[in-house]
Amino acid sequence: MARAIDLDIVGQTIVNLAAVRPATYLGKGKVEELAEIVAATEATLVIMDCALSPVQQRNLEKAFGAKIIDRTGLILEIFGRRARTREGGLQVELAHLAYQKSRLVRSWTHLERQRGGFGFLGGPGETQIETDRRLIEERMAKIEVDLLKVKNTRAVNRKRRSDVPFPVVALVGYTNAGKSTLFNRLTEAEVVADDMLFATLDPTLRLLKLPHRGKTVLSDTVGFISDLPTMLVSSFRATLEEVTSADLILHVRDISHGDSAEQNADVTSILSDLGIDASDHHRLVEVWNKVDLLDDERHAEVMAGAGHKPLDGRPVVISAMTGEGLDELLSVIERRLAEGRDVFTIALDPVDGKGLHWLYEHTETIDRFDDDTGTVHLTVRVAPERVEQLRRAFPQGVATQVARAGLTTGTDREPWSPMTRMAGGVA
Repeated sequence: MARAIDLDIVGQTIVNLAAVRPATYLGKGKVEELAEIVAATEATLVIMDCALSPVQQRNLEKAFGAKIIDRTGLILEIFGRRARTREGGLQVELAHLAYQKSRLVRSWTHLERQRGGFGFLGGPGETQIETDRRLIEERMAKIEVDLLKVKNTRAVNRKRRSDVPFPVVALVGYTNAGKSTLFNRLTEAEVVADDMLFATLDPTLRLLKLPHRGKTVLSDTVGFISDLPTMLVSSFRATLEEVTSADLILHVRDISHGDSAEQNADVTSILSDLGIDASDHHRLVEVWNKVDLLDDERHAEVMAGAGHKPLDGRPVVISAMTGEGLDELLSVIERRLAEGRDVFTIALDPVDGKGLHWLYEHTETIDRFDDDTGTVHLTVRVAPERVEQLRRAFPQGVATQVARAGLTTGTDREPWSPMTRMAGGVA
C-alpha cells in the first residue's frame, strides 16, 4: 500500500502486542526502539497498519520526530491520488474531512480567544479548534449536498435504465483483483486497469452483449480492502448504490493471490454491511480470475476445486488477461439473468413497424425469424413486472408464453411454432 503512492520504504517491522497502550498504542520499550530506527534511517514518515486515536498519533509523532499516519490515513492518501472525476474528488474529500475532524486535538490551547466580550453580549468567542471543526463541518455539509445531487442523478439514470429492459450486472471484489481488466475485455471499453491499488474509484457503466442477443449494463466499481474505514464506505455510498441495486453481482477474486481466502472474507463482510447476502447464489456469482498466473499443477487444482462446488454456487474460472473462460462467464450471466423471466414468441405482420419497435425497446430480444410470408417471429424474454404490459401491447393474443427462465437456444434459424418449441422441452 505504501508503494502505491511511490513512497521509498527504508525499513519495516512487525510488533507483537500483549496489550494496546492508550497513550502510544505500543509499549514504552518498543516506542524507544522504533524512535532509534527512525533517527538512524532519517525517515520522515512512519506508517502503522492499525487504527490510531488522535492522542496516540500525536504522542507517537512527538516520540519519533516524524509524521505518523495509520491505515486509514494511508488509504485516504491512495484514494486522493486515484480520484479522477469531480465526483470521485468529492467522495475522497468528504472522507478526508471526516478523518481530519476526528484528528482535531487541543493543540492550540495556548492561543487567545479570537474575540472577547463582557457580560451577556458577545460571549467568549471561539477557540482555534472550534473554528477548525466548524469550518470542516461546513465544508462537509456542502460536499454532502453536492453528493446528494450525484445520488439523485444516479437514481434518475437507474430509472431510465429500468424503463429499458437492460438488467444491471455489477463487478465487485478486492482491490487489484482484475475487475477493470475484465470490464474492458467484456465491453471493449478503456477503463484504467493498471496493476495498482484502487485504480477505479468512480463507477463506469457500459452495455454488454450476451450470447443470445440479450443486453445488460455492466458496472465497474471501487475495489474493497480489508478493514475498509467506515467513513470510506459512507463517503462512497452513492457509488456503492450501483452494487446494491444490481440485478446480478460478479465477485471477482484474484485466485493467484496468496491471501485470496482472506480477501474473499473481507469482501463478503463489506457486502454484508451493504445488505447483500454473499450466500445468495442466484444474485451473486464468484469469478476466479488470473488463472494465467498459475503454473499447470495449480491451474488443475483450481479447476478441480471449482468443479467440486455445488452447481448453484459454482465459481467461473477465467483469465481476464487472456480471455480464458469468458464464454462460460457470459453464458452464466445470461442464465442467471434469465431466472424468473418469462419467454414469449410473437408473430408480427411485416408492416407492423410500431410493434416491432416496441418489442426492441421494451423486451430482451433473443431470436428473430422471418418466414416466407414476411411474418416476423420473435422470441423475447420479459421481466415479471413487464409481462402485463406486453399482454396489453398485444391484446389480440399474438404473444404466446413459451417458458420461464433459462432459454439456452436461439442460434437456430429453423421456422418454429410455440408447440414445437414446447415439444423440444423448453416449456
